[in-house]
Amino acid sequence: MAKPRVMLGGVPIRPFFHGLPQQTYTPLGDGPVLRRSRGRAVKMQHWQRLWQITVSGDGWMGPGLAGLDYTQPLELRCTQQMELHTTSLSTVIPGNVRPDVEPWALAYTGRDWVKTPITWNSATKAVAITPVPGALEYQVCWMPVFTVLMARPTRGLDAGTNVHSWSFTAEERGE
Repeated sequence: MAKPRVMLGGVPIRPFFHGLPQQTYTPLGDGPVLRRSRGRAVKMQHWQRLWQITVSGDGWMGPGLAGLDYTQPLELRCTQQMELHTTSLSTVIPGNVRPDVEPWALAYTGRDWVKTPITWNSATKAVAITPVPGALEYQVCWMPVFTVLMARPTRGLDAGTNVHSWSFTAEERGE
């Protein structure tokens, strides 16, 4: 099976040609911590679990994203994993999982992390973890897919080395 690629609007970013994509997830909507009149902290927020995603790279050619319609939502498939910690053998993934990459789990045995099988229900996002004897905790991992809104990517060229740089910042649309 081929390694998954970052994809925007169905266009794959190929590391050999377009550069290794650097990916950053920044939470949206978490809001600032403000102080009340007697100094008590209050977390101001309107929504949770939405992300701003920044992807960039440098390669010997651009990624070919000029033909996408940036006035419409786009699907962004990322390869930077997300993960959640649990001591339970069942959990629910809080996000959308790439349909072409199954989630996986690791068990911490006090010394090492070992892979352990899971049962995954894509409709409910429920995960059942196969127990590992002596495991202290588990981590469920997945590669996310986002529906995003964004402006056209930024482009650059170093003419001396013929290196094409590109980057985009997308915001998860939400439901």
